[in-house]
Amino acid sequence: MSEIFPEIDKQLEIIKKGVVELIPEQELVKKLEKSRKENKPLNIKLGCDPTRPDLHLGHSVVIRKLAQFQKLGHQAILIIGDFTAMIGDPSGRNSTRPPLTFEEAKTNAETYLKQAYKILDPEKTKIVYNSEWLGKMNFQEVISLASKYTVARMIERDDFTKRFNSNTPISLHEFLYPLAQAMDSVAIESDVELGGTDQKFNLLVGRDIQREFAKEPQVILTMPLLVGTDGVEKMSKSYGNYIGIDDTPQQMYGKTLSIPDNLIIPYFELITDESVENIKSYKLQMENNSINPRDLKRKLARMIVEMYHSEQAAINAEIEFDKIFINKGIPDEMPEFSIQYSENGIGILDLITQINFAPSNGEARRLVQQGGVSIDNEKINDFKFVINKKNDFVLKVGKRKFAKIIIIEE
Repeated sequence: MSEIFPEIDKQLEIIKKGVVELIPEQELVKKLEKSRKENKPLNIKLGCDPTRPDLHLGHSVVIRKLAQFQKLGHQAILIIGDFTAMIGDPSGRNSTRPPLTFEEAKTNAETYLKQAYKILDPEKTKIVYNSEWLGKMNFQEVISLASKYTVARMIERDDFTKRFNSNTPISLHEFLYPLAQAMDSVAIESDVELGGTDQKFNLLVGRDIQREFAKEPQVILTMPLLVGTDGVEKMSKSYGNYIGIDDTPQQMYGKTLSIPDNLIIPYFELITDESVENIKSYKLQMENNSINPRDLKRKLARMIVEMYHSEQAAINAEIEFDKIFINKGIPDEMPEFSIQYSENGIGILDLITQINFAPSNGEARRLVQQGGVSIDNEKINDFKFVINKKNDFVLKVGKRKFAKIIIIEE
């Protein structure tokens, strides 16, 4: 009996939490049984193209699953797609994704890893760059690889099908991406590959190509795409509905409390370590209206802040939130900006954009017209308002942006 790995049923309970598909489950059971018998960890693969340096909780869903395998005693292998990032994976997109340069991919990867290590144990995580093997393939080897898959199979991928039917261009190099990702599985002898539901096709190609190279095919495990704080779109920085892994405790707490009630249970399932039993209890309590959803959100917010910062940071973030939004106070700490006093004053829109609280005058004007701007707790409704104060004041923009404005006189 293995002294390293838990019982198979216990492993499966943890592994299957929040999972959309496990293909095929019976193969995973056999791999786990062999792993226990031989006291040998499975190779668990997660590939990531560092297309941008910043991560959010949507990215954390699959990284957390990798961490769960890691805690069960298996080998977590994080593949940095420095080579594949130069191709650009179009998964879930209706157009070609702009590729990165090798240097951009490397730079982004450094920040990516720093944030990923907030979830993974860095001492037990194996980091590899797929340029190590893909960069060494010659053209003959690429042709040989391409011969192992048909165009008919490739066009089965949902996003390719949609683009083909709508006469949207598909570049030939895009067909190489799933094959390149599959070669990653061959190179590291992956036992299980993780990915979002949008990666299912690519993960299945990995199984096929492993067989072509006489390797035991990997099991694939897909996780759902986390819905953002707006409750509509998947979490994305471009949609502005994200909670960043590097967000401050106050930002994390406040953004979490802004999610709609129907996301409470999915968030507990996908981005926390809360037990299955507790989550079932929360769900039941919500269904029979025996708990206020806001209380659960506060618990969720505290858990998230504590995971990425500390228990004390979570306590402070809650106190700060209550002070600002329940007691209508202002935060104890806020950024300070100095502006030169002028007899002509400074327009409210100019001030908001000058301190980067809005990207443009148009956006600043919208915030004013929606009642989202105040000075010393007095709401500003006129976007043409001119500030002539000689004393320092507190500017509030939106729900969470505060700044102390320091007036400098000559």
